[in-house]
Amino acid sequence: MKIDLPKVDKIANLAEFKDYFYPLVLNLAKQIIEKEREKALLNLEYKDEQGIIEAIKSEYEIYENLELKSIINATGVVIHTNLGRSVINEELLQRAQKTITSYSNLEYDLKTGKRGLRYNYTAKLCSMLFGCEDALIVNNNASAVFLVLNTFAKNSEVIVSRGELVEIGGSFRVPDVMANSGAILREVGTTNKTNLNDYENAINENTKMLMKVHQSNFSIEGFSQSVGIDEISNLAKNSSLIDYYDLGSAYVNELPYALGSHEPPLKKVLESGVNLVSFSGDKLFGSIQCGIILGKTELISKLKKNQLLRMLRVDKITLSLLNETLKAYINKEFDLIQTTHQIYKDIDELTDMANLVKANINVNSKVINTKTFVGGGTLPCRQYPSVALAFMGDSVSLKEKFRNKKVIGRIENNKFILDFRSIMDKDLQNLIKICNEIFSKQP
Repeated sequence: MKIDLPKVDKIANLAEFKDYFYPLVLNLAKQIIEKEREKALLNLEYKDEQGIIEAIKSEYEIYENLELKSIINATGVVIHTNLGRSVINEELLQRAQKTITSYSNLEYDLKTGKRGLRYNYTAKLCSMLFGCEDALIVNNNASAVFLVLNTFAKNSEVIVSRGELVEIGGSFRVPDVMANSGAILREVGTTNKTNLNDYENAINENTKMLMKVHQSNFSIEGFSQSVGIDEISNLAKNSSLIDYYDLGSAYVNELPYALGSHEPPLKKVLESGVNLVSFSGDKLFGSIQCGIILGKTELISKLKKNQLLRMLRVDKITLSLLNETLKAYINKEFDLIQTTHQIYKDIDELTDMANLVKANINVNSKVINTKTFVGGGTLPCRQYPSVALAFMGDSVSLKEKFRNKKVIGRIENNKFILDFRSIMDKDLQNLIKICNEIFSKQP
């Protein structure tokens, strides 16, 4: 029986695959042709050459969609967890590139010629910016929470308000992290109300820490009460306990649009006298993913001695990019912090961006005022103004067409819109090109 199947290398080297990743095409060709050969040996119908080519393309598309790609965020949500949270400004990346692409003194003391510590320079920058005594960097804020609790409260009680036992994205639950760290959770208060007496009455001989957790992705309205970190900090000091604030997200400068009206900037949090604070580097701070721990030198030193730090530490790429972000803040180069740059844009600037795109596309669209959220588990339930371009037509179909072009928008009032709060200046010309490609194919 003659089996008429093409050779693997012939298929993999076809011109139509010239822009594909060759090793993947070769691997798929082997798998698919072998599968078709098995069918043929069983006298079953098998694909011809064109069928095999289409099967390779179909499988390749599945793999390709898994690859990290640059997209245009037109959702209006600047810190979009599913889209990579904060964006690193290209200027800061270039500044960090020298260190990232070379050998470096990551753990080498140039003065003594002996082993050095990777955190020292970053800690000094943090001290300059925040006024803290010392700092430590781990791979994310969940790691920071785990390390702090494991170091200071293993097999001991940590008192925390019942209203702050949050769950954030990816099923990250504060009570579970506390349990896995070896700390014993002591809940106080109720879901909606906790007062200082609740903490005070719960303190016993096994208490090691008073902890406050930021309500990252929800807010309690109406008949509610919580205790500020300043009060918790005073109680901890009077009781010879450690106080720790899992801030989740932190910002440096006052936020626009009254976004920070209920949450003080990081410097004010530190002025409360709190022993330890931790937050994510890639949320409102606008840098790379990491967990930043600020606090007293004595406590940071103990964290460094915990053997778990070896598993939670960050590499030279993270430290280099974080250092450049810290220096940009210190130098007041705030435009280089892309996240806050997007949040601070005024309505006139966003309107100009929307009008520019509208003027350069041949389609029925309208510039509208809208509102959006900051996102990323920050500033829950706080909306602020934005400007969008709304398109007429089937909103669901348009959303898919734009998504296929790697532009992620949203549907509002049954219309597909592109929200310019999260669209970067450098993406405008590409966005115009994509819009014209999509609507030139419209019936």
